[in-house]
Amino acid sequence: MDSGSGHRENQIPAAENSNRKGIGVHHVQQGSVEFDGHRTYYRVTTDARSGGRLERPLVVVHGGPGCTHDYLLSLTDLVSPERSVIHYDQLGNGRSTHLPDQPGEFWTVELFLRELDRLLDTLGVTDYDLLGQSWGGMLAAEHAVRRPAGLRRLVIANSPASMDLWSAEAARLRGALPREVRNTLASHEEAGTTHSPAYREASAEYYRRHVCRLDPAPPEVARTFEWIDADPTVYHTMNGPTEFHVVGTLRGWSIVDRLPAVAVPTLVINGAFDEAGDDTVRPFAERIADARWIRFGASSHMPHIEEREAYMAAVADFLG
Repeated sequence: MDSGSGHRENQIPAAENSNRKGIGVHHVQQGSVEFDGHRTYYRVTTDARSGGRLERPLVVVHGGPGCTHDYLLSLTDLVSPERSVIHYDQLGNGRSTHLPDQPGEFWTVELFLRELDRLLDTLGVTDYDLLGQSWGGMLAAEHAVRRPAGLRRLVIANSPASMDLWSAEAARLRGALPREVRNTLASHEEAGTTHSPAYREASAEYYRRHVCRLDPAPPEVARTFEWIDADPTVYHTMNGPTEFHVVGTLRGWSIVDRLPAVAVPTLVINGAFDEAGDDTVRPFAERIADARWIRFGASSHMPHIEEREAYMAAVADFLG
């Protein structure tokens, strides 16, 4: 990897050795990239058999906006001698620079597109696959419609093609919640008290059904939510207080009409119980010329955890 200016890294001394069947010894490098005077954290996982070389990487873009890479660490299952995996924390989140005093207009899709470009350029990535989950899939689609020269394959996982579609699905799913839960949510949203413990507890019922159905949630998922709780600046600004109450700056976003510009093979993923329901992801499958769609029947928003082995097999097969 390029170790020139704007790029700092350290290698974790002991190689990671996964105990999952068929997964070998991994080497992990962590560092940060300079971006607009701030720092973007990254984590590169390579197969020990590759000698630490950055082979055709899968670049993973996390959701939110406002999450961290932690809940997507299972994707290191895809590391092989021919494939590295790159995770990063987007600006304002996790181990990257936090900017809680920036105004709402600072946090834009274009900002995060430029950050992704900066990461790729600084790490010297010229030939890559891209996987975006939830908001990360929205950002990955925005990246792909520009037809970057190095992009080979695209995975859009659990992502809406527009926020109108997302909000319509959220309203449908909310309508199926118990009456007392619905009433609690509505009363606190109307009163502007979405920070209250009662609202959070009512929201948890939606999350248990449509975000992650594993109970308890795995540690890596809990870590991501802890990061959001510690600094919700990006999430609250761009999305809103919860997954289903979208009042932030992204509420009018759509890529539906621009999807025919995607010129690479694309895999579209969602779960049968996903908050990103079929109607929210269908435009990706129908409007991208070379797209295929897989729905995981026992999953909600995180099939990379809920049906881990089947998910990794499907993505590995697609990436070839």
